[in-house]
Amino acid sequence: MKIKNSSHVPVRFFINDDMKLEKNALAELDQLLTVNESVEMLKQQQTGYFSNADAKIEEVAITPDFHKGSGIPIGTTLLTKGFVIPQAVGNDINCGMRLYTTSLQEDDIRSNFKKIEADIRHIFFEGGRNIPMTRSQREAIFKEGLMGVLASQQGSSRQGLWDFYDARQQEQDLARVNRSGSFIAGEVDGLDSFLGSSELSYDSQIGSIGGGNHFVEIQKVVNIRNHALANEWNIKHGQVVVMIHTGSVSIGHHAGVNIKEMLKDIYPASLKHPSNGIYVLPQSERYALQWKRYWNLLHNAANFAFANRLFLGLMLQKALHQSLKSFDYKLLYDAPHNFVWEETIDGSAGFIHRKGACTAKSAEQMMNTPFQYTGEPVFIPGSMGAKSYILAGLGNRDSLFSASHGAGRSLSRGDSIKVDNALFREFIAKFNVVTPIDPNRNDIKSRPDILKKWEEELKKEAPYAYKDINAIIESHEEHGMAQVVAEVEPILTIKG
Repeated sequence: MKIKNSSHVPVRFFINDDMKLEKNALAELDQLLTVNESVEMLKQQQTGYFSNADAKIEEVAITPDFHKGSGIPIGTTLLTKGFVIPQAVGNDINCGMRLYTTSLQEDDIRSNFKKIEADIRHIFFEGGRNIPMTRSQREAIFKEGLMGVLASQQGSSRQGLWDFYDARQQEQDLARVNRSGSFIAGEVDGLDSFLGSSELSYDSQIGSIGGGNHFVEIQKVVNIRNHALANEWNIKHGQVVVMIHTGSVSIGHHAGVNIKEMLKDIYPASLKHPSNGIYVLPQSERYALQWKRYWNLLHNAANFAFANRLFLGLMLQKALHQSLKSFDYKLLYDAPHNFVWEETIDGSAGFIHRKGACTAKSAEQMMNTPFQYTGEPVFIPGSMGAKSYILAGLGNRDSLFSASHGAGRSLSRGDSIKVDNALFREFIAKFNVVTPIDPNRNDIKSRPDILKKWEEELKKEAPYAYKDINAIIESHEEHGMAQVVAEVEPILTIKG
């Protein structure tokens, strides 16, 4: 792989040789690797900027869905010491995946399709969320994530969607979420107006899918590749599962903007700012207040994202319940793919940053969890309307215990819009999608401007805009990152 890497950071690619690498993504990687040069300059010219004299990017692992991001490529996992790189997480903090298994079959969905579709549209897009919360409940979410939801849920008086929140089940489910879905924050930073009053009220963010490649999807299991692991996870051929992919929406943007301003404020005025636009946050006594604030902002957003995926799951459960009544709906796992973890590797403490990369730990690493005999669940979705995969992590040390979070784009969103209309028509004719705009409504049919915008948004995420998911999965198995448990295909996709 051709990268400049003048800082000689170990970079490992987990990509099959026949997969083409984007030049733009490699250029971003080159820029990331110059961070160590900036760090060395700061050490020499700013005494006490870093408490750790060995502060540096220690190593980088590139996952198979590697592609251009916004300054730092997607599919990058890196280990640092003595500092964090907030941009290596991005603004969509704790964008991640949640998956439920069910006792439903495809025909249960198909035979009730019109009613389910109408209920989904109402609940997700037509004012039917009905998630009332008090100020103290929102504060508990920002400070304690899913544990905060559990501790404060009685304040909702079982109104609205809370009727589907089973406290006993949710307490058990904490073991099925990365770090229990709870990154503890000392305070809520800059969100006072969002917190609202002490009375029950509604906000526009919780239960939001967001844009881009985010989705809630009803899927069917079409192939079991590892029957022993599938049995452990209650996955059966023909079964309906629910996959959710989203993050912290506007809360993550709020955190990202504040973090970026803080990084620029502490950067020495006497020095030229980094040419790559990448700022580090030093772990040092001099910037202890900024360090503390960073983790509060990061954890506020991450906790909100965990709660957001939880409520999206409950919203779909409610929509299905209105047509199908009684059925099993069990959480398999929930984990981020945009985050930074403080972890000890090879006996030394450091910070693992993942941007568009899942944690994929082995069974041994998952001791004392429900996955101590299977390895960590890994969900790799294909593009909208394409096949997705459920895998089990193998704990590959060289990949920094990471795996891909998707297929990765092959076309930019701008280029996707320009694709031949016939190709798009062929795709959309076979694809069941619910969006905020209903193209079948008579008033919408008479608005070509709205329909054009609707089509463009779907074109940006259509299968032809993404890489072949099968090649991505093969790379994971060949490199010992994760093993496939099951393949799933969409029945109905909900897009924000």
